This record gives sequence, C-alpha cells and structure tokens, in this order.
Amino acid sequence: MHTADDTAQYTIRTADRSDYEAVRAFLSAAGWSHRVGDAARFAALLDNSQRKLLVACDGEVVGFARAITDEISNGYLSMLAVDPVHRGRGLGRRLVEAITAGDPGITWVLRAGRGESVDFFQHVGFSRSTCAWERMRQG
Repeated sequence: MHTADDTAQYTIRTADRSDYEAVRAFLSAAGWSHRVGDAARFAALLDNSQRKLLVACDGEVVGFARAITDEISNGYLSMLAVDPVHRGRGLGRRLVEAITAGDPGITWVLRAGRGESVDFFQHVGFSRSTCAWERMRQG
C-alpha cells in the first residue's frame, strides 16, 4: 500500500536494468498492464529508449517517465505515470521537466490517451497539435 505524507523524500533518477521489474510492476498497477505485460519485451522497450526516469520514495517506485529522442530536433514523451497517492506534490511536473531537459530546440510530442491528462499536459507547457498524424499499432 502506497502512503505519502509531508515528510516523504522523493528521488528522481535514471532507471537502470536493475529497476526494470519494479518499474514494470508499478506501471502494471497504474493501468499500463496492456503495454508492460511481457517482461522481456518491456526490458527491450526500455533498453531502446534514450530517456527513462523513475521517482522513488522509501525505495518504492511511485512515478515513471520514458522518452524517445534524437537529442537534436524531435522527442516523444511515451509514458508518464505517478501513483495517485503521491500526486499533487509536483512529481509529474518534475518528471516532465527532467525528461524533456536539454536542447530547447527539440520539439516534444506526446499522445495523451486519458481525458483527465489534458489539463495536466497543458499546465506543463504542451499544447494541442493540429498537425500531428498517427499510424496506430497493429495488434
């Protein structure tokens, strides 16, 4: 059971291979089980991502962000999740700021599939695009 209080200490750091299973368990519990069910496939997903950050509190993963970028022009924020118990403490904002840090010339895009996330992403500097296209995954 996740708990949070005003004295909680949070650490944001790069996720390494030793974190993958804890991150996968966190994401599964956070509603991403359809994307992280297979451990080997999830490990490959993270290995092939240029940026992957986790938030830890007392040794437990309570937040995660993943991005793909060429580090020059384009970036894609692919995953962002914060445990509901730990929301409202600026962790989502800190993850977005850290994962998109670097060259200000990079255009960052994301695909926000959950309606409740629209206000959050506008709050952290994203705006609705009128020029994006997507080719949906098959299967």
